[in-house]
Amino acid sequence: MFLLDTNVLSETLRPQPDRGVMLGLERHRHELSTAAPVIHEMLFGALGLPPGAKRTAVLHEIEHVFLTTLEVLPYDRRAAEWHARQRARLVNEGRTPAYIDGQTAAIAAVNGLTLVTRHVTDFAAFEGLAVEDWSTA
Repeated sequence: MFLLDTNVLSETLRPQPDRGVMLGLERHRHELSTAAPVIHEMLFGALGLPPGAKRTAVLHEIEHVFLTTLEVLPYDRRAAEWHARQRARLVNEGRTPAYIDGQTAAIAAVNGLTLVTRHVTDFAAFEGLAVEDWSTA
């Protein structure tokens, strides 16, 4: 099972999406989920676009494709506890990963999922997290 990061979902909206990402999505289509913070990022980005055809298309994709085909996992108590432990450790080491990356990593870790992202280095410092990059670039 896999949890898709924002940059993997947004890849599907590109005019020419990465072939490796699209093949991975097709190959694992019955094993995919995402996280509530990822949906937040997607909606926030879409709602920040000026009104028009692009905004409408992106919102349609989020609402009628992502939210209907993917299980959206919550940032719950287990995830919050995992995230707090990892964040404290990393801050004590002088590293400060993005808060939303920590939330997404926590949701993947506590649910035993592999996080699929195009930015593996953003998640490399988290312990006990399986991460994959399906892109060909």
